[in-house]
Amino acid sequence: MNSVSLSAKPRRTRPSWWMRKALPWLHAAVDPSTADFWLQRINPTWSWQRSLARIVSISHPAQGYVSVVLRPNKHFRGFKAGQHTNLSAIIHGRRITRSYSFTQPPGADGLLHLTVRHVEGGVLSSHLCQHARVGDVLELSRPFGNMRLAADAQRHLLLAAGSGITPLAALLREWAKQPASARTAPLTLVYWARTQAELCFAAEFQALAASQPLFQFVPVLTHEANGQACAEHNQLSPELLTSLGVNTEDADVRTCGPSGFVQAVHSVCSKTRSVEAEGFTPPVVQADAQGPASVQVELRRSRKKLELSTNLSLLEALEQAGLQPKHGCRMGVCHTCVCVRHDGTTQNLHDGSLDAEMGREVRLCVSRARTDLTLDL
Repeated sequence: MNSVSLSAKPRRTRPSWWMRKALPWLHAAVDPSTADFWLQRINPTWSWQRSLARIVSISHPAQGYVSVVLRPNKHFRGFKAGQHTNLSAIIHGRRITRSYSFTQPPGADGLLHLTVRHVEGGVLSSHLCQHARVGDVLELSRPFGNMRLAADAQRHLLLAAGSGITPLAALLREWAKQPASARTAPLTLVYWARTQAELCFAAEFQALAASQPLFQFVPVLTHEANGQACAEHNQLSPELLTSLGVNTEDADVRTCGPSGFVQAVHSVCSKTRSVEAEGFTPPVVQADAQGPASVQVELRRSRKKLELSTNLSLLEALEQAGLQPKHGCRMGVCHTCVCVRHDGTTQNLHDGSLDAEMGREVRLCVSRARTDLTLDL
C-alpha cells in the first residue's frame, strides 16, 4: 500500500508572485475574442472574461413558457433574488440579446434558473422555447435590478401579471426559505394570467399557501371563459383587490408586468407604504402634434447624420435607420443602451420629463428626441 507523507507541503492554491505580476500584462496583451476562439475549442464555456453558461436542464412550467437551468463559468459573480440578466445567443449568425429574470434565489449549487415566455415574433424567446437543448451555451451579462423585499415591512404584497411573475417568484422563494422566526410579516401574491394553463409554478404556490399561514396566493384568470376577457378582472382597482380578499393597508408593494399594468398598480396603490415596480414591456410612445415629427441626429463617434422620427424611442428610431446600438432589456432598467447626449433635448418616456443638460447620459430605449441631437455613438 502506498504511504502518504503528512509533512508534505500543500499544493499552492494562489498564483505565484511572477504569475500575479504577469496577469495584468496578459490581460493588456491578449485579444479576448482570439482567446475565446481557442479556449472554446477545448470547452465551450471557457472564455477570457465573458460570463458563459451551459444549459443543464429544460422544463415547461406552464403553457407558453420554458424554464432553463444554467451552470455558469467562473466569470459569473453572483446575483440577488429579484434581479435580471441580459441573456445572449447566436441565432442564424446574429447575436440576439434580451433581458430575463432569475426565478430562484442563489443556491449552494451555483445553478441559475430562468423562465422565459414565448413571444410571438420574438427571436430569442422563440429559440429558447422551441429549439434550445441541454448542452447549449449562452452568454450572461452582469446582473442588474434593485427590487428587494422591504426588511422592515409590516405586510408584503406582490402583484404579478403574465411573465412578471419571474422576479417575484425569486423573492417569494427567498422569503419562504427563511427561518420561521424571520418571517414575521405576512406575504400575499396576486398573480394575473389569461388561463389556468398559463399560471407558472401554481402547484408550488398553492402548496406553500397550504403549509404557510403567513402566505396567501390569489390567482386571477382573465380569459378562462372561452378565451374571452372576464369583465370583472379586466381592470385593476381597489374594489377588485377588496373583492379578492387582498389587504393593501400598510403594505410594501412589489410589482412586475406590462407597462400598462404597472401604471395601474401605481395608481391603485398610491396610498400604500411603498411601491417598487418593473415593467417588462417598453413604454408606449404617444404621438405629440406640438413637437416636430422628425429631427436631425448627429452621431459623433461614427460621424453620421440621420433624420429620426420623434414618435419612436431613440433605440427604435436608430434601429429603423439600420443601426444596431447596444441594448438589453429595452425597458430602461439595465442601462446597456446608455450613451452621452452632447447637445439637444430628450424626453423620458416613463414620466414625460424633458432634459437638455449637456453631457448627460440618456437611455435610448426609454427616451425620444424632442429637438436636434448630438449623441456619442
